[in-house]
Amino acid sequence: MKKINLKSPFAILLIVTFAVALILAFSGIRLDLTKEKRYTLSDSTIKVLESVKKPLTVDVYLEGDFPASFKQLQSETKFMLEEFRKINPKIDFKFIDPIKTKMSQDTLMAMGMQPSVLPDNKDGKTTQIYLFPYAVVKYNQRGVSIPLVIQQSNINAEEQLRKSIENLEYNLVSNIKAVATNKRKKIGILVNQDELNPREFEGFMNLALESYDAGPIVPKNNVEITQADVPLLKQMSALVIAKPRKAFTDGEKVILDQYIMNGGKTLWMIDAVNAEMDTLTRSKKVMPFPVDINMTDFFFNYGLRINPALVKDVKKYALLKLVTGEVGGNAQYTSLPWPYFPLGIAEHDHPITKNINPVKLEFPTSIDTLGGRKFKTHVLFESSERTLLKQVPNYVELKEISSVDSLGQMEKPSTPKIFAVALEGKFNSAYASRIERKSYPGFKATSPENKMIVIADGDVGRNKIIKGQALPLGVDMLTDEQFGNEQFLRNALDYLLDDSNLMELRNRNIEERLLDRHRIADERTNWQYLNLFLPLAIIGLLGGLFFWLRKKKFG
Repeated sequence: MKKINLKSPFAILLIVTFAVALILAFSGIRLDLTKEKRYTLSDSTIKVLESVKKPLTVDVYLEGDFPASFKQLQSETKFMLEEFRKINPKIDFKFIDPIKTKMSQDTLMAMGMQPSVLPDNKDGKTTQIYLFPYAVVKYNQRGVSIPLVIQQSNINAEEQLRKSIENLEYNLVSNIKAVATNKRKKIGILVNQDELNPREFEGFMNLALESYDAGPIVPKNNVEITQADVPLLKQMSALVIAKPRKAFTDGEKVILDQYIMNGGKTLWMIDAVNAEMDTLTRSKKVMPFPVDINMTDFFFNYGLRINPALVKDVKKYALLKLVTGEVGGNAQYTSLPWPYFPLGIAEHDHPITKNINPVKLEFPTSIDTLGGRKFKTHVLFESSERTLLKQVPNYVELKEISSVDSLGQMEKPSTPKIFAVALEGKFNSAYASRIERKSYPGFKATSPENKMIVIADGDVGRNKIIKGQALPLGVDMLTDEQFGNEQFLRNALDYLLDDSNLMELRNRNIEERLLDRHRIADERTNWQYLNLFLPLAIIGLLGGLFFWLRKKKFG
């Protein structure tokens, strides 16, 4: 018997390959060879996981008999949690089949889970499968339910699951951070400028309280913000100004300027025009007029100008449900296009707006970006190329709904207009070379790295009220639609207060490397025959070659 030469190149390669395979198998090391580093945790995620000091468990209700697409989500979730556990052994997880364990739907829904109902075709019969694709994170007697499937309309099931997998790392680690963080950041809601009332802002407060401590900022003198309110403002990581209708004084503007210069984040929801739908519905027409809150020079300092002209989008708009007839004494409703309610649809690659439903805006105006500033300006939403501008004061009438793209009085076609922007970088004070700087002790001329969001619509954060009860933010009961206002504002807060840089995970893209379905359908029969006869032909060829060599050697 011939001995194998262990010093030969082939033997050395074989031994090295076998040794590397053993090391990788027993060490748990995995090599991520994907172009987008799909299976590599970000540095931000690792930092959050390492900060978990006590045992943390994740119960995943994604076990049982369900379609293959959900099997992929299940395997991706399991892989992600295994990676989490490698980083921090205090993190553990288990998969639960709620059907097998006989958990009632009422119990699951009480935990904040909504079922996904899927059709299942077996033996010519169609049945329904109820799934609860959620994960529940438990830490130190605190817990939160996390939907593993994103809620986005107008996309098919495959696209929805792909985007859910893209969002998986951010979804899990951001909630782990929220649960495991003992000291939560504070958000102040400015209450002094005739802003939205508490019932109209209840939906926003509920979403803010999920991850932060939020509360009102009321001036001590009940008139205007003064130096006496500065200590309270300094405790706030972010300040929200929602639809102010009372003008800011010059003294308040200096205080807000210095709040920003000291690192405070701000979320502005501004109405530059007063127009209310309730009035329009009652009287069939309304006269919108400009609202001056004395902040033109303030926003100009940040390269922004909010224009007092209504934006009509005759391509991307929400529907308005109106009574259009009567049958047998019953009112007949029809949903009609209403261009004064344009939709904010994500067309720019930004983590705030990615993978969310369209955001409903009501009588918005527009924002001009002036440029020439050293910080970055990101456009979040803008109107379509079919945009009209209506100058005010001017009548808005319900009958315009019958001809949404016709030009009315004091209207003109326009290029796309910006509805919302995000600013980030080092800001300069508007009062650095003005006498007002002497009125503020410890005046700062430049901020550290900071962020700001400005939205040219004060109603983007207002929830509807039905029979005295506040509806969830973004819910339209008349048209039975769920807009993305809640997720948009939640992402906005997370963006402003994201000191771990986790929001960048929302920009992760997973490239689908799928087979050409049309080619598969066209060439299916050919490939079936090839797969059937090619192995037989190869076996026959090798068998014939074997017999020929045997006959040549021994015959």
